[in-house]
Amino acid sequence: MTSTNSTRLTVLATGGTIAGIAGSAIAKDYRAGEIGIDDYLEKVGGLGLGAELSGRQIANIDSADMGPGVWNPLHAAIAEAMADDGCRGIIVTHGTDTLEETAFLLDLTLAADKPVVVVGAMRPADAVGYDGLRNFANAVRVASDPDAAGRGVLVVMGDRVFAARDVRKVRTRGTEAFRGFPRESIGLVTPASLEWFGAPWRQGRAAAFRWTTDLPEVVIVYAHAGLDAASVRRQIGDATRGIVVAGLGEGNMPEAVRTALVEQARNGVAVVRASRTDEGLVDREPEDRDNGFIAARALNPQKARVLLQLLLADGISDPAAIQQKFDRR
Repeated sequence: MTSTNSTRLTVLATGGTIAGIAGSAIAKDYRAGEIGIDDYLEKVGGLGLGAELSGRQIANIDSADMGPGVWNPLHAAIAEAMADDGCRGIIVTHGTDTLEETAFLLDLTLAADKPVVVVGAMRPADAVGYDGLRNFANAVRVASDPDAAGRGVLVVMGDRVFAARDVRKVRTRGTEAFRGFPRESIGLVTPASLEWFGAPWRQGRAAAFRWTTDLPEVVIVYAHAGLDAASVRRQIGDATRGIVVAGLGEGNMPEAVRTALVEQARNGVAVVRASRTDEGLVDREPEDRDNGFIAARALNPQKARVLLQLLLADGISDPAAIQQKFDRR
């Protein structure tokens, strides 16, 4: 799609509900990842978005299937677009179920020189009230804005702009399905306007971590009433290098589980305490030093897993050193 405006954006498609089809405007079920990027850009071509959009299909999947097999070519394609002097920004279309994990992973492994905006939808393209077109138009508005650079990877959903570190999916239905924690949205956007709530915070900063195609195994243990040590041990294999506990309250767990994980920590497995609550801030406890545990701070379990994987891949395995990195996120 071409306009008289000189802004050129690269759109990298991975599928998801934004590219989904139900076959009926009112159907409950639908198939994610059915519309290809060429057809999608043709669909948005009449919206007058004021940008030149070039697309590439990285994958066309339900984001429940997202993982290294898509992350690797996606990261490579973003790096290529960033190196293109004519490209002003990058948009990634993505399913919402794992959107926050992909956005956070990219945020940690990309420089902030150009805007990178991840966008999705909660309703398939043929549904009544399809939100994908508006979300995409908003993403174009953000990615075209010079002030979007220096803010790291951004997520656009429901007229709000979120930082990748903060964004999380909090609802299974409805177009206002994303929130931010500990910061809420960092901007408000419509196809015609954009307001930032603060100045860029990552200007001139390189990527925090190098990209790796071989992330180490880190498991998430979900704490619940009655969880025992035997159940936890069954989740841990010989290749497991890290464990994130989706803990009760402020990262708590049954005492038998704590004892089992202390044993794992003393054997060199990194153990991070996070919270299963929606807005869970997990501070370091006095016992963490003796236990060899790490506190996830404001990161939820799935994001804590991503950060821990990158740290371990970078050769950082000492609990104190890992804690310093979590404290800075």
